[in-house]
Amino acid sequence: MPVEGREIVSAPHIPVLLDEVVDGLAIVPGERHVDATFGAGGYTDAILERGAEVAAFDRDPHAIEGGQTLVAEAGGRLILIEAPFSQMEGELTRRGLVPVDGVTMDIGVSSMQIDQAERGFSFQNDGPLDMRMSQEGVTAEEWLNTADEEEIANVLFNFGEEPKSRRVARAIVSARPLKRTSELANVVRKSLNHKHYDKKDPATRTFQAIRIHLNRELDELAEGLAAAERVLKPGGRLAVVTFHSLEDRMVKRFLRERSGSEPAGSRHRPMAGPRAEPSFETPAKAVRPGEEEVARNPRARSATLRVARRTAAAPWGSEGVN
Repeated sequence: MPVEGREIVSAPHIPVLLDEVVDGLAIVPGERHVDATFGAGGYTDAILERGAEVAAFDRDPHAIEGGQTLVAEAGGRLILIEAPFSQMEGELTRRGLVPVDGVTMDIGVSSMQIDQAERGFSFQNDGPLDMRMSQEGVTAEEWLNTADEEEIANVLFNFGEEPKSRRVARAIVSARPLKRTSELANVVRKSLNHKHYDKKDPATRTFQAIRIHLNRELDELAEGLAAAERVLKPGGRLAVVTFHSLEDRMVKRFLRERSGSEPAGSRHRPMAGPRAEPSFETPAKAVRPGEEEVARNPRARSATLRVARRTAAAPWGSEGVN
């Protein structure tokens, strides 16, 4: 993301910033790592090649099914877990796999999901309005056809940063019932007077917002970062790749707070109590892809990587990620 960085891709599933992620993880053979977002297995494969064991998470059953070949090839060094990464602490603890040496997170929808029109994530390929990563829960069709105009507008504004969210929400409600991604995309374009020669498709923001809302993606990220903090051993490394500003702001703030770099409160936001010891070292400078990678893989265009190393301090409480 921003989602437009992923939506235009019809190329193979190329892990973004792969070399930089692997360098940041500083993998030593025999270590135990977590790939919190398995997807097509690109990061997992690279970690395995460097001699580590991997526990990989994905809430998408299609990703788990597609990864079985890699499980067989890994010779016992890879376990796939069908669960959201927010649950990594419990899932790893039950398997006796805590603590770990590294956690990798590639946030958002995968190009693999985008490329499957029947999943309903893409506004460029017609398909049913689904957008569920786990294939469970409320579909985009069900939500769009039952939510009131104000709720839709708020979701578009908060999760898609759509400046004309009320206009788009009004158009969606007027066009109901909606069943196909192409229908929704056309409603959005018409409401915003989109021209075919405009550089950016305005449907990008609406699809991003609905997907984030249905899959609780920002809540998952907050819970996943806190879970990673709890499962990492002292000296363990956290590497997070994000694709839009909402996610990156959350990761940046989390690492700034946990490393003690966040200001210690003010008269507008006083501290609630004693400051905890930093659970992460000062994070490395954010990394973004170079021109060569973007040319090779357009999905990388808006990516940001942040890496930090765990200290020996106790993990913070569940608060502090907003």
